[in-house]
Amino acid sequence: MPISPTSEGFRAAFRRPAFTLGEITWRWVVGATATALFFFGLFEFLGTLPVTDIDVFLLRTRQPYLVAQAIAHIFRGSLSRGVISLMTAALLMSVLWMIAASLGRIATVNAMMEYFRVSFAAMAASSKPIEHDLASVSTNSPFLSLLRLNFLRIAVGVAGIVGILGAAILAGFASPDKHPRPGLAFLLFVPMAGLVWFAGSSLNWVLSLAGMFAVRDREDAVGAITSAVALCRERMGAVAAVSTWTGLAHLVAFFGASSVVAMPLGLSGVLPWRLVVLGMLVITLAYFVIADWLYTARLAGYVCIVEMPEELPMPLPPPVVPPPTATIDRDELILSDVPNAFGEA
Repeated sequence: MPISPTSEGFRAAFRRPAFTLGEITWRWVVGATATALFFFGLFEFLGTLPVTDIDVFLLRTRQPYLVAQAIAHIFRGSLSRGVISLMTAALLMSVLWMIAASLGRIATVNAMMEYFRVSFAAMAASSKPIEHDLASVSTNSPFLSLLRLNFLRIAVGVAGIVGILGAAILAGFASPDKHPRPGLAFLLFVPMAGLVWFAGSSLNWVLSLAGMFAVRDREDAVGAITSAVALCRERMGAVAAVSTWTGLAHLVAFFGASSVVAMPLGLSGVLPWRLVVLGMLVITLAYFVIADWLYTARLAGYVCIVEMPEELPMPLPPPVVPPPTATIDRDELILSDVPNAFGEA
């Protein structure tokens, strides 16, 4: 039977939990660092805000207008400082993500290549693994190539945010203050934002796929992108199948987690709030584990496509045995057409 990269990707992620563990390690380290840095910076920023007795009095009134005036007075002159601090933290976290993602991709792709080469060698009934053509492998550093690709991914993300803001500004021109038309503005914003999201997600996917070639063939950033586009053009069916099935599985996991996480919220009036928060946190972490596992399966499917030999020796089909044909011996006495042949004898 032909090899299915989709099933081989899921099989590799299931049989080799170390692949998923490697992805979880670098992703969760970056996520935990970003979360801790965000809350630490938030508390430090809130601790530097001047709050007067009048502000406290206005906040205790619980009147929306007075509370808004108190908050505006508290953040007056400090908001710009908070924005600068947030941008600095985002820049540092971007550098950390670029390094961690590059190291994690090198380790994961190398392990997957070794796994599939050994698997295909076993399918071919060979005594040694299939060797990669070292003459076609460049001497470029995969780490530097991945750093450049990850930088481009960050640039695409920033451009997407700017594009969505630009779409909101353009849609706002259709609803001026003198003649507000929020419905028309919303109808204009949705297609423009969808177009920006589609372009950004497509570019990000191509750059992510190019990272595999930066590790496998040690190509530079431009060569890796070219190889990724060539793979999509030559093996479009296999790549689309892997992306579609893993994407559908991720979508099912997302809706399933969204439905399950509503259960603790529904019991918030009965259970303590700490238990509700803990339940939501456990469900969210479980969803992240499933999402990382599906991403590992998708990456393994892509590696299977590029590592799959063009021809694998298939076992010979069993020989076709012709059905037995009935033969009649005309000399057999029992089949004689002479009447009373036995009696006369």
